[in-house]
Order: sequence, then C-alpha cells, then structure tokens
Amino acid sequence: MTVGLRNGTIKMFIRVATGHICDRLLSYGKGQQITVCLHILRRIIFLDHKGRKRRKHMTNLELQKMANEVRKGIVTSVHSAKAGHPGGSLSAADMFTYLYFEEMNIDPKNPKMEDRDRFVLSKGHTAPGYYAALANRGYFPVEDLKTLRHLGSYLQGHPCMQETPGVDMSSGSLGQGISAAVGMALAGKLDNKDYRVYTLLGDGEIQEGQVWEAAMFAGARKLDNLVVIVDNNGLQIDGKVEDVCSVYPIDKKFEAFNFQAINVDGHNFDEIRAAMQKARETKGMPTAIIMHTVKGKGVSFMENQAGWHGKAPNDEEYEIAMADLKKIDEQLEKAGEV
Repeated sequence: MTVGLRNGTIKMFIRVATGHICDRLLSYGKGQQITVCLHILRRIIFLDHKGRKRRKHMTNLELQKMANEVRKGIVTSVHSAKAGHPGGSLSAADMFTYLYFEEMNIDPKNPKMEDRDRFVLSKGHTAPGYYAALANRGYFPVEDLKTLRHLGSYLQGHPCMQETPGVDMSSGSLGQGISAAVGMALAGKLDNKDYRVYTLLGDGEIQEGQVWEAAMFAGARKLDNLVVIVDNNGLQIDGKVEDVCSVYPIDKKFEAFNFQAINVDGHNFDEIRAAMQKARETKGMPTAIIMHTVKGKGVSFMENQAGWHGKAPNDEEYEIAMADLKKIDEQLEKAGEV
C-alpha cells in the first residue's frame, strides 16, 4: 500500500514540476521548433492516452471537506423526506466522494458519455449518499436533495437510471446490483473498451446468494476492469452482521473466486487511493475492496447504531447532526491553516 502511494505521489510531483519547466522554457524559447516541441510535451504530460484533459488531483484535505458536504446532503435529504437510510449512506460517504471526485472518468455535462466509467450502487437503499455525491459533482442542483422521496421528484428512495442524471443502473433489490456491474464489465471486454466498472455493496447484502454467483462469474472471466467494494460497517437492519448471519472472512471468500482482495480503512483516503491504484495495476482478475467503516460516520448519535439503518432524524436530531458536521468543517479549516 505504502509503495503504491509513494509511486503515485512521485509521478504527480514529476508531472507538476515538468509542467512548470515547460512554462518557463516557452517564455524563453526562440523559434518555432522549440515552441512546437514543448507544446507536444505538455500535451503528453497533461492529457491521457485518449487525449482527454487530466483532472487536477484533490488533496486529502479537499476530499475530506467534500465528503463532509456529502454527509450534510445525506442528513438534509433524509430529514426533508422524513424517511430513508442515513446510517449506511454516511459510512460510505468517503468512498462516494473518492469515486466521483478522484477515481472515475466521468463528465457531469455528458452523463451518457460512451467511454465513461460505470458505477452501480448495489445497496440501493443508500441512495441519499449517492445523490449527495452526484449533486456536489454537478449532475444536478444540490438544493434538489431536499426533494428526496417527494412525489414527482427524480430523487426517489432507490436509484432510477431513467430519472436521475448520472445513475448508470437502477437498483434496490439487494444482491442484484453486482450482477449488473459484472455484465457491464464483460460488455466492456467484448467491445474492447477500456472503461472501468465499480459497484458498492453492503456487508449485510453479501448474505445474498446472487452476490456469489456474480463473483464466481467475474473471477472465471478474469474481469480486471471490475472493482467490487464492500462497505463493512458491521451492522445491518437487524443488528450485527456476525450475529444475523456471519459473512466473515469477507476477503478470503472473494479470493476463493479469483479476486484480488484488499482491506482498507474506508475513512482513510490514502488507503483508498492506494487500493484503487493497485486495482488498476492488477491484470487477469477483478478486485474486491473491503472497506472497514463506521455506520453513521460523522453524526455522533448515529455512529455504530443499527437503529439508524433506516430512520430519519426529527427536527431536533437534525439540528444536532448538522452541528456535528459543522464542527468537522471547523476542524478541517484549522487543519488547512497549519
């Protein structure tokens, strides 16, 4: 993990430094030949192999700030709806943020871009977190999060690909999303496309047999363009996962189906970044990232409480939750001043 992160940091430093050198040489360069050569060099450095402009990488602090905005969106939308699933949305907020602001090749102005990376929210009930990430990324106005589950809103309790910009697959019935993601990954291979497919599952969800049918197929077909992410917050609607029907060890189960399995702290962007990089570098097998998280992360009275799996905060609880998230904002601002 550390080596992958170090290499990524070095590559980013070289790219930035070389860009500055190009700028200085262009300002002093004499003649058409050196100017043309340096413009070509800049293109190599700042464009990917398809000629797309590379997005600027976000720092961990920037990602943390955005994740907190996603959490605010979750709390606000579920409170407004008076229904929904805040616990698992909050635990996955950091991963939603990393996927949509750092990892995936997407364009909010062109949601159906043919070569975009795909995402399937297999645990569809955590749509509040998904919607908050999409809104903050620019797919639709953040203000619309307050319409969650309202009649006539395009933001319903589970994602709908026909209604919501940025949603690649409708989901809701647990265990089925990963099958759709596997199909997308296989289609990419058959069509010789280089897009990647990501899917997010809950740890309680992987009690569903269909999950393992999909995993067996993905491993057998060596779908190295697929990343399966499991949100292991340890809780499901009826209590602790290990008490209801233990799914452990999760990593060994995926490894048995020819997956590379990586365990990470789901609230640590360094570990998430390193895992995603390792997934990109791995050939001949899909990757499963098991992220260990805190259900209800960021809201004091929701953390590690199964009761907040599918319950909305009342007005008083909403104020406390938003105050908790405001404190996190203040802490992150102070961290940025150091």
